[in-house]
Amino acid sequence: MAAPLKAFFDARVVGDIANEVAAVHRGFARAAFVRDATRGLDALELMDRGRHVMRALRTHLPPDPAEAIGVLERSLGPPLDATEGHGMAPFRYLPHAFFVAAHGLGCFDVALRAQHALTQRFTAEFSIRRFLEEMPERTLARLETWTRDPSPHVRRLVSEGTRPRLPWAGRLRAFQRDPTPVLRLLERLKDDPHPYVRRSVANHLNDIGKDHPARLLEVATRWLDGATPERRRLVAHALRTAIKRGDPDALRALGYGAVPGVRLARAVVAPARPRIGGDVRIDVEVENTGARAADVVVDLGVHFVKASGATSAKVFKMRAVRLAAGAKVTLGKRISLAQQTTRTHHPGAHRVDVRLNGRVVPAGAFALRR
Repeated sequence: MAAPLKAFFDARVVGDIANEVAAVHRGFARAAFVRDATRGLDALELMDRGRHVMRALRTHLPPDPAEAIGVLERSLGPPLDATEGHGMAPFRYLPHAFFVAAHGLGCFDVALRAQHALTQRFTAEFSIRRFLEEMPERTLARLETWTRDPSPHVRRLVSEGTRPRLPWAGRLRAFQRDPTPVLRLLERLKDDPHPYVRRSVANHLNDIGKDHPARLLEVATRWLDGATPERRRLVAHALRTAIKRGDPDALRALGYGAVPGVRLARAVVAPARPRIGGDVRIDVEVENTGARAADVVVDLGVHFVKASGATSAKVFKMRAVRLAAGAKVTLGKRISLAQQTTRTHHPGAHRVDVRLNGRVVPAGAFALRR
C-alpha cells in the first residue's frame, strides 16, 4: 500500500526548510525551529502539518511580516523546469504559502511578489484566495497583468486561484454569485500556448457552469465560433459536467444533436449478482439505423443504491463516436464495486442505462451482494 500523502511532510522536510531559511537569514534559530515544528507533527494530516510548520516559522522569523515573507522568498529553490513530474517534492513550500496568506495582507506588494515566486515552485492557488476575498479589485488587477507573464505556472495561477469551487479550498462566494470579473481573466487565457493553463481554464469554466449553466453555455458557444482545435478541446472539457447530465444545449453546442436513428442494439451486464469489493462489466452495442452518419456521445449511467435504499445515478464516460449509416459499435466499461472514500456501496438492485446524446435508454441491472 502506498504511503499517505501526509507521510511526505516529515522531520526530514522540516530540516530541509530549516537549512534553506538559515542559509539566507543569519539570525534564524535553526534548532529551536526544528524542535517546535516537529513537536506533534506525526499526529497531523497533510494540510494541518503545513499550518503547524507555518506557526513555527512565525515564531522564529522576524516579527515584521514583510521582512519575514522576504526571508521565505529568498529561501526558495529554483523554479520548476516543467509543469509535472515532480511528485510531492514541491509540497515542502506548503507552510510558505500558508504564511503569506496568514500574514501578508498588510504588505500587499511583498506578498504578491512572494506568491508569484511560490507558484513557480509549488502553488499559490490557496494563498491568493485570501487576497481575492479581502482586496478583490487590487488583486484582480495584479492577476490581469499576470495573464501575460512568461511563466505558465503564473498564468495558470490566474485561472486556478480564482476558481469559485477549487478543490481543497473554501469557495469564493463573490465569484459564485457573479463570475464576470474572473471571466475577463479567462478570456485572456483561452488561447494560451500551454495546455497546463488551458486545462485550468476549462476546469474553471466547469465550476462556473455549476452555478450559472446558461452563462457557461453562452461563453462556450461564443468561444467555439472560429475555434482552433485546442480551444475546441478546452470547451469540450469545460462542458463535461453538462454533457454527463445530458444537457441538450451543451450537446448541440459540440455538434451532438438529436439522433433518432441511433439505438441501443444490445447490452450485457455481468456478473448479474456481483459482490461488494468486486466489479461488474457492462458491454453495449450501439447501432445507427438511420440513412445518414451520426455523431454520438455514449455515456453509461449506474444507479447506485444508497444507505437509505434510494438510488443515485453516477454517469461514466464511454466514448464519442461517428457512426456511418447502418454501422454498429461495441463499447465496454468495467465498474469497480470496491468501497471508496468517495462512494460507499450498499447491497440491492442497481439499474444501468446508456445515454445517447443525453437520451436515456434502459440497459439492464445487477444485484449487488455483500
